[in-house]
Amino acid sequence: MPQQFDVSKADQANMLNKSVKFFKENAHFDLKEFANEVMEHPDVIKSFKKYKTTYEQNFDMDIADNFAISENAVKKQARFLKSVIKLDKNFHIYIHGDRNLIEQGEDKKGKFYKVYYSEEN
Repeated sequence: MPQQFDVSKADQANMLNKSVKFFKENAHFDLKEFANEVMEHPDVIKSFKKYKTTYEQNFDMDIADNFAISENAVKKQARFLKSVIKLDKNFHIYIHGDRNLIEQGEDKKGKFYKVYYSEEN
């Protein structure tokens, strides 16, 4: 995505979280439903479908638009998908919740992330 669209790391992590959530909450995958729920933006959806077609041609395979979702496969893969923003060498921000609680910006001191929360644990 970052090669084609101007998208922040926080937005990328949010899309990854929404993807995992989709696979965890559904027993059946439907490409159109997934695209609308996870990607939302028409240009991103169009790009994803183009990538799928190119991948199928390059690897001489067909990827179904609809299939049953394996709960075990989702659990196994979810462990390897991390929604982390790595900043410099010393800071990591783990994103597991509402993307709207994170703001990104830049001022005279440099780039920053502003994180809102309800309580500290």
